[in-house]
Amino acid sequence: MISNGLILAAAEGANPLIPNPWEILVVVVGFALLMFIVIKFIVPTLEKSYQDRVEAIEGGLAKAEKAQAEANAMMADYESQLADARTEANRIREDARTEAAEIVAEARERATAEATRVFEQAQAQIAAERQQAAAQLKREVGSLATTLAGKIVGESLEDDARSQRVVDRFLADLDRHQSAGVAE
Repeated sequence: MISNGLILAAAEGANPLIPNPWEILVVVVGFALLMFIVIKFIVPTLEKSYQDRVEAIEGGLAKAEKAQAEANAMMADYESQLADARTEANRIREDARTEAAEIVAEARERATAEATRVFEQAQAQIAAERQQAAAQLKREVGSLATTLAGKIVGESLEDDARSQRVVDRFLADLDRHQSAGVAE
């Protein structure tokens, strides 16, 4: 049947592959009208929608990048503050150690000075007591020697000058005998 239709169309003189010019004109006008409507109304709406979406995405990316930059800046600031705090803590710790060492050294110096003062005071007191004891011993020995010498000599040695000479001579002899005894 198809072959009969082609044969009939060929017999009429019209080429079945070439459309009718009125059909071409209607199709071209319809296509142009469709293109006009699409270009005039649909494309701008799609472009606006596309542009809004691009702006939203770019805005979101910009916000994300800005937030990331702020987060990085805050992190760097935090790390800087943390490093400063650690440095300050180390400085305070070192200051405390230095101050403690100074306090210990000062206390040690005061204790040493106090011990030296007490020792010197004790030495001075011992020396004073020794001199006092020696002087008292000399007086007592002198008094006893004077009394004994008076009994031996048979005369009174109440005269102060004479008794002083006798006592001094006796003590000198006593010191000489003690020195000789220590040397032996």
